[in-house]
Amino acid sequence: MMDMTEDEKIENYRVTAGELRQFIERFERLDEEKKAIAEQQKEVMAEAKGRGYDVKVLRKIIALRKRDENDIAEEEAVLELYKEALGMN
Repeated sequence: MMDMTEDEKIENYRVTAGELRQFIERFERLDEEKKAIAEQQKEVMAEAKGRGYDVKVLRKIIALRKRDENDIAEEEAVLELYKEALGMN
């Protein structure tokens, strides 16, 4: 295997540094977009709250919609079983 010359090492570093900078800058842009989206989500919830909706319940519904129906059904069945065992029905 041939050793690299100092010039080749420097050139590789420059390319790597440039690529690294691109990755970092892309990530930073995405982070800014994420912050902007989070702010928009807060605004939507504030608007819903202003119209009388329970934001806590809305968030639960949103979380449920992300889950698999079978997982939800299983969890609800276990919840009912536990509530029944504790005399909460």
